[in-house]
Amino acid sequence: MKIFKVKMDLLLVMSRLAKFNLGEYNSPYPTIFVEAEDPDEACYSALYKLVEIILKQDDSEKTSNLVKDMVYDIRVTKVIVPK
Repeated sequence: MKIFKVKMDLLLVMSRLAKFNLGEYNSPYPTIFVEAEDPDEACYSALYKLVEIILKQDDSEKTSNLVKDMVYDIRVTKVIVPK
């Protein structure tokens, strides 16, 4: 497994996530480090970690629907293996 550096664009969803403590995702353009086999798995892991953070804080139906909608507004802009 490799460590991947995943750069994300959360600009479109930051206003909807203001009430959550997002940790390392608390920026419109966060850089997340994940361990994965390939770049696709790294993108999935980075997104899944964000969803997990949100749902651990509030697992209501409203938040679940928010997560389903916001996933389409999040972009991964770059995935690299740092040297």
